[in-house]
Amino acid sequence: MYAHLKEEAPPPRRRRKGRWITAAILVPVLAAGGTFWALRTTGSPEETADRYLTAWSSEDYLAMRELVADPPADFERLHRLFRKDLKLIQAIFHRPRPTGIFPASAEDRGGEVSFHATLIGPKDWEYDGQLKLVERDGGWKVAWTPAAIHPLLKRGRSLRVVTVKGQPLPVLAADGSRIDTPDAPGSVQQLVEGLKQTYPDRFGTTGSARIDLYQGDEQVKTVVEASESLPLPTTIDLKVHRAGAAALEDAGKPASLVALRPSTGEILSVVNRPGGFNRALLGKYPPGSTFKVVTASALVAGGLEPDRKVSCPAEQNIGGFPFHNAGFKDYGTLAFRDAFAHSCNTTFGAMAVDDLGKGRLAEVAGSFGFGAAITPGVPAVRAEFPAPKDATDLASASIGQGRVLASPLNMASVAAAVADGAWRPPRLVAEELVPDHTLRPRPLEDAVVRALRRLMPAVVTDGTAHAVRFPSGTAGKTGTAEYGSGKEPPAHSWFIGYRGDLAFAVIVEGGGAGSAVAAPIAARFLNALD
Repeated sequence: MYAHLKEEAPPPRRRRKGRWITAAILVPVLAAGGTFWALRTTGSPEETADRYLTAWSSEDYLAMRELVADPPADFERLHRLFRKDLKLIQAIFHRPRPTGIFPASAEDRGGEVSFHATLIGPKDWEYDGQLKLVERDGGWKVAWTPAAIHPLLKRGRSLRVVTVKGQPLPVLAADGSRIDTPDAPGSVQQLVEGLKQTYPDRFGTTGSARIDLYQGDEQVKTVVEASESLPLPTTIDLKVHRAGAAALEDAGKPASLVALRPSTGEILSVVNRPGGFNRALLGKYPPGSTFKVVTASALVAGGLEPDRKVSCPAEQNIGGFPFHNAGFKDYGTLAFRDAFAHSCNTTFGAMAVDDLGKGRLAEVAGSFGFGAAITPGVPAVRAEFPAPKDATDLASASIGQGRVLASPLNMASVAAAVADGAWRPPRLVAEELVPDHTLRPRPLEDAVVRALRRLMPAVVTDGTAHAVRFPSGTAGKTGTAEYGSGKEPPAHSWFIGYRGDLAFAVIVEGGGAGSAVAAPIAARFLNALD
C-alpha cells in the first residue's frame, strides 16, 4: 500500500524564490514510522490583495480585518480616521497590472504586492503603496502596519488635508500681464466681469488645499502642495486696446471700437466710451451701408463682375417706397466697383430685389454669422437678419436698414471674413475654453473674396472715405445708419475695415455720416499702431 502511494504521488515541489504557490492540496510525505499528509498554502497573495483592496474601496473594514494576520484592536478606527483627516468623498484602491510582487525573506515565506490609490476630496491625490503578505493558517494574510495605508504612516502619524486661502483667479492679457486689477482700463474690467458671468465655477474657488504629514499635532512636512489657481488667459492685446481707446477720446458721443485678428477670430480690443454699457458686444444697431459688404458678396457670388456697369440714380422707387443716396447724389451709370465705393443705396436696393431675392440674401448673411449665437467667452448678442416681408423690406435690408441689427463685434467679424477668406466665430479666450464649439468657421467663395478685396480698398482710395488719411493697405466700408423718423432722421456713424491681419469696427451713436465721424476714428486707430 505504502509502496503504491510512494509510486503514484509526485514528490513535494520546492518553492522557488520569487514565485507564489497557488494550489491547495493534501500531499503524502514519507517519514520514519509511516506517511503523513501536508497541507500547502491556499490561494495566492494576489488574490488576497485583490479582495483586501476591493473591501477597502467599499469601506468594508470587517472583510479587511478577516484578511489581516494580526489586526490591531483599532484597525477600523485608523482607517476611518484616514478618510476623515483627508475629508475623502471617495477612495479607490486597486492592484495595477502588471502586478508588482517582490519576494520577502525566506523565513517569512511572503512578499509585497503593490497597489495604487486614487483619493477624491478637497485635494485629489494619487499614490502607490505596498501590502506585505505572509502565510498564515494555510492561507495568505496581510501583515498589517499603518504603512499599509500609506508608506509614510506609522503609529502616532497621520495625513491631513489643510485648506489654504486662495488668491483671486488671475485674468491675463495675451502678453501675460494681468487685466483684473483696479488699474486696468474700464472697458477691460468690463470684459473681466463678463468672464466671471460665463465661468462662475472658475471664479467661485476661494481656496485650495494641500496634504500634510503630522506627528501627533505637530506638522512634519507637506506631502502634496496646494495647487495655484490656473490663470484665465484672454486674447486682449493691450497695445491694440490702448490705440483704440486713444482713438475714441474725442468722439463726443457714445462710441465703441472692436478689433479682431481675422486669421483666428481672436478679439484684440473692445473699447466703450463712456463705460457702463458694453455697446461693443451687446449693442444692437442697424449696420447701415456697412452691410453692403454682405449684399455685394451675394451679388458677386451670383456672377456679377466688379467692372459691370450699373445704374445709380439719386432716387428710385422700390416696392412703392422712395430710396435715395446720401445727399441725393446722382452717379448715373458707373462700374459696380464704384457704386460700392460711393455707397449707392439706389443701386443696391434695386439689385437686391431684381437679382437676389430675400432667400439668397438671407443665406449669404448667414455665411457672415448673422443669426448665429456667438459665444466668445463673455456675453454678446447675435446679428439679426429677419426674413424680408416684401420688396421694400428687402431693399431696406440690402443697405443695412429696416429690421437688420448688429453689434460692432458682429460687423468687425464681417470685415475679418473678407480679410481671411472665412468667417470665424469671434472669441476672447482659448478655443478649448469657448463655451460652444458647435459654431465653426464658414469659408467664403473664392470669387467673393477676390471681388471684395477689390471693392473695399476702393472705398478708402476713391470712395466715401477717400478724404480720410488712412495708412496704406487699409480696406473698409462706411455706413450711415438712420434710426428714428422725420425728414432728416438721426443716424449712427459706422466704419468697418481691415489692414493685414487686423479687422475692426467703429460706431458712434447718433454721430451722423460714417465718412465724417467713424472713418477718422478708424484712421487714428490704425495710424497709432504703425
